[in-house]
Amino acid sequence: MLEDIETCAIAVNDDGVIVAVNSAAQSLLARDAKDLLGQDSHDLLHRDSHGNTVPRTSCRMRKALLTRSTAHDDIGWFSCGDGTLIRLSWLVTPYALTPGVNGALVLMYEFRPEEAHHSGEATTTALTELDRLALLAETTTRLTSTLDVNEALHRLAALTVPRLADWAVFDLLTERDEVRRVLVMEHKDGTLVERGDLQGPMPPVAEESPMPLSRALRGAASSLAGPSTYQGPPDSGIAVEQRRLFTETGMHSAAIAPIRGLRDVLGALTLGRSQRQDAFTGADLPLLEDLTRRAGLALDNARLYQRQRKVAETMQRHLLPQLPMVPGLEMTARYVPAPHASSVGGDWYDAFALAPGAHALVIGDVVGHDLDAAAGMAQVRNMLRAFAWSRPEAAPSAVVTQLDEAVRHIVEVPMATMILARLALGDDKLWRLCWTNAGHPPPLLITHDGRAHYLDDASGILLGTGVTRPRPDTDIVLPPEATLVLYTDGLIEAPRRSIDHGLSRLRRHAASLAHRPLESFCDSLLDEVRPRDNDDDVAMLAVRIPRPA
Repeated sequence: MLEDIETCAIAVNDDGVIVAVNSAAQSLLARDAKDLLGQDSHDLLHRDSHGNTVPRTSCRMRKALLTRSTAHDDIGWFSCGDGTLIRLSWLVTPYALTPGVNGALVLMYEFRPEEAHHSGEATTTALTELDRLALLAETTTRLTSTLDVNEALHRLAALTVPRLADWAVFDLLTERDEVRRVLVMEHKDGTLVERGDLQGPMPPVAEESPMPLSRALRGAASSLAGPSTYQGPPDSGIAVEQRRLFTETGMHSAAIAPIRGLRDVLGALTLGRSQRQDAFTGADLPLLEDLTRRAGLALDNARLYQRQRKVAETMQRHLLPQLPMVPGLEMTARYVPAPHASSVGGDWYDAFALAPGAHALVIGDVVGHDLDAAAGMAQVRNMLRAFAWSRPEAAPSAVVTQLDEAVRHIVEVPMATMILARLALGDDKLWRLCWTNAGHPPPLLITHDGRAHYLDDASGILLGTGVTRPRPDTDIVLPPEATLVLYTDGLIEAPRRSIDHGLSRLRRHAASLAHRPLESFCDSLLDEVRPRDNDDDVAMLAVRIPRPA
């Protein structure tokens, strides 16, 4: 009888289905008998250290069951009914369920490291060479697939805790050689918990300190540490913080390794053990150094990307103009960079005064979304301003024709689309719009009563084709309280969808937002209309016509 066994006992049939359990099993696994009986023991219970189901092909428990042999392991992870993971030692042996009916008996009991490793080797030495290679390969894959420093650190923490340690601590050097404890992760109750109370700025690196973390932050070799390492008089502020770390976390053993980039030391990784009784040994350091070497390359790439992104964002802010203040008229604009580019692109908007009571409105798109496209966009925008300023009374088509000629001979821009409009207040106090369209998506006009339609007249060929054709102009009176929206194709285009689908989607959403304040109108339009799988930048210029006096 299983109840005669005081430890956790489960009986399974030849297929691994649970057919009997004792009270100790229900208590240890936090599951009632009704939740266990009839379930596949492998799928329900057996996990790896990350909580994932162990592949059947590599499960030693299942192999012992199929071959009707006895197997034992000191380390196994099992899923409890409350969602936590529990680390147990286990034994599987053949067992006669009833006369003539074979199965197996599974015994599970709490892991005791002092019994499991009499040789004193650390738990990581129990990893086979294949396990180590798999861990390093997974680390490389996970870290190189992100260009976000914070995400990379969280991924490395999840790879090492609890597989190698109970704690992961990351200290990084800033560009000003200041130290910041950017991430502290703890394995608690089967989950990873971020300890924000232990994160924050750190004292500067002590140049002569022989203490492990100070040495690692200077790029020295990895080393071991424990509470006793920092019990003496502290030789630096970092030593004080390290003593606090060991006290707060209860770590009795730690391994500390530098994180090196291609040229500089980027920081240090500390792996610590508090719940596990076995201490790190020198045999664990080569694996840790392999992990930090990969982390250094990933962080180098992420930092370089973020540096380029910051430069690009600064450049973009200077390229996009400040909108003019027009009495009685509301005007606002939005720019959203391409998600996978360098945060700049060829999309732009512009608005500037031409004469008293008249302003130019511009939306445009130079092919590409990189620094070359942004530079070309700046050239086109500046030339357009110059041509429009020099001929304030000229029709938009005449200015764009002049710009097209200049683009073909002066600017290194392959092709571009744009709309140039002249918005003017007439003597009758009505606002009139005259525009020409050079291959760009048509403007959208939304009246206050919720009707929306595209201004698809005045369409001509795009810039830079070398083809000379007359460009049309169209002139309309804008209704009071109407909203005019100029936008680039990133707002409406998406892979595997037609342009008509995007235009229809924009028109419907814009009509539903007709009564929104202009700022809220633009924010909601971007949020609701811009395709989630869009890989292009978006520029948008919106104008709200005032009520009649």
